[in-house]
Amino acid sequence: MADRTDTPSAPPDRPAPSDGAPGYLEKRTLRRGSAGPLLLTGLGVAYVVSGDFSGWNFGLAQGGFGGLAVAAALMGLMYTCMVFALAELAAILPTAGGGYGFARRALGPWGGFLTGTAILIEYVLAPAAISLFIGDYVESLHLFGLTSGWPVYLACFVIFIGIHLWGVGEALRFSFVVTGVAVAALVVFAAGAFTEFDAGRLNDIPADPGAFGSSSWLPFGLLGIWAAFPFGMWFFLGVEGVPLAAEETRDPARTLPKAMATSMGILLVLALLTFLAATGAGGAEAMKDAGNPLVAALEGDGQGRVLARIVNYAGLAGLVASFFSLIYAGSRQLFALSRAGYLPRFLSLTSRRKAPWLGLLVPGALGFTLAAVTGDGARMLNVAVFGATISYALMSLSHIVLRRREPGLARPYRTPGGVLTSAVAFVLACAALVATFLVDVTAAVIALGVYAVAAAYFALYSRHRLVASAPEEEFAALAAAEAELARE
Repeated sequence: MADRTDTPSAPPDRPAPSDGAPGYLEKRTLRRGSAGPLLLTGLGVAYVVSGDFSGWNFGLAQGGFGGLAVAAALMGLMYTCMVFALAELAAILPTAGGGYGFARRALGPWGGFLTGTAILIEYVLAPAAISLFIGDYVESLHLFGLTSGWPVYLACFVIFIGIHLWGVGEALRFSFVVTGVAVAALVVFAAGAFTEFDAGRLNDIPADPGAFGSSSWLPFGLLGIWAAFPFGMWFFLGVEGVPLAAEETRDPARTLPKAMATSMGILLVLALLTFLAATGAGGAEAMKDAGNPLVAALEGDGQGRVLARIVNYAGLAGLVASFFSLIYAGSRQLFALSRAGYLPRFLSLTSRRKAPWLGLLVPGALGFTLAAVTGDGARMLNVAVFGATISYALMSLSHIVLRRREPGLARPYRTPGGVLTSAVAFVLACAALVATFLVDVTAAVIALGVYAVAAAYFALYSRHRLVASAPEEEFAALAAAEAELARE
């Protein structure tokens, strides 16, 4: 390709990418055609399903039922709009880079790197936090007499990374089965909890008279809505990772948009059922501090306790599904960034079974270390949410920029509502980013610190050593060449 960015005619202020050694890409290939629409839909739900079992309820302590309900509705709108925008981008550029690839095309190398780094923060920290929650579940269920500690965390990473190393097809099928168990349990939970539903329990948190706009439905006032944004996200956090499976998908331009829309629809229904059933059965006051809110909502007569036990086991399945799928997403984002030279290239090497083995093992080792040393799952999840909101804003902005700058670009799938849809996602993502400071300033500062270190590495080293033959880089180079021809 004569007009690639590594030619002598490239502008002098741009870094000169390198193609790497001969056979570079052959050593960095994924297994094609392993996922169809059903497995991808399951993957989208798997990323998120653990958030239905716990975490969202802490938003009741920030905004009460009304505040969290509004926050969840707005975050649901943000994710829906973003998923439609990403579906268009994924059909245009179906590569393992996902959000990094979209931002690379629209916002340049810096935009791509910052987006990819934010996604990595989310997908490395979230599994580490979930391993802690799995340990708590194992201990509370008295499974094999184990207690929550580093042996359980290590077993999680070793077993589930081992399945990923076995092969992507086997991994996605395992994830689909475990996710199905968790979803079925949520439906059973909702059916049982609605028999005990009492609307009066929804607003049983005492109103704070000093909060502006406080009422029985908004006990912490209007600001409580904003503070509840990060918890409203827990019903949907991670669904944006479906495009990371693009290179392992059959007919990605058609399959990805369909799977993303279907998984988002399922998640919206599950969020509504879970939120209303749990709060109406157990009460907002009791739910706001519960470590296992669905079980707490069902405790009562004998039949309720039996159902609570079933839901408790299913909660473990939900945690495993999210843990397993988030490891997959993180490995693919790391693989793509490394393959293109943004991160050390050796991290993108794949095994004989076409699995990015170092992309799985290195984040796994880091996640296990964080879980074993800190033991602070809530803080790690808050850091992950901060990274996620940055990536959401940048990915939504990428859709807007490409629609404006390249209106003639072939789009196998077009976002309903166009730029207006992605603009809504962008505004809400920025609002959610600011809201993270209202919940956990320390987590936001930690995320910014990691971001600063990564940006320094890119500025001083890797931006001068990008790999022009990587799919995302070639796509961006082609766009630059076409734009230059158009100007001439």
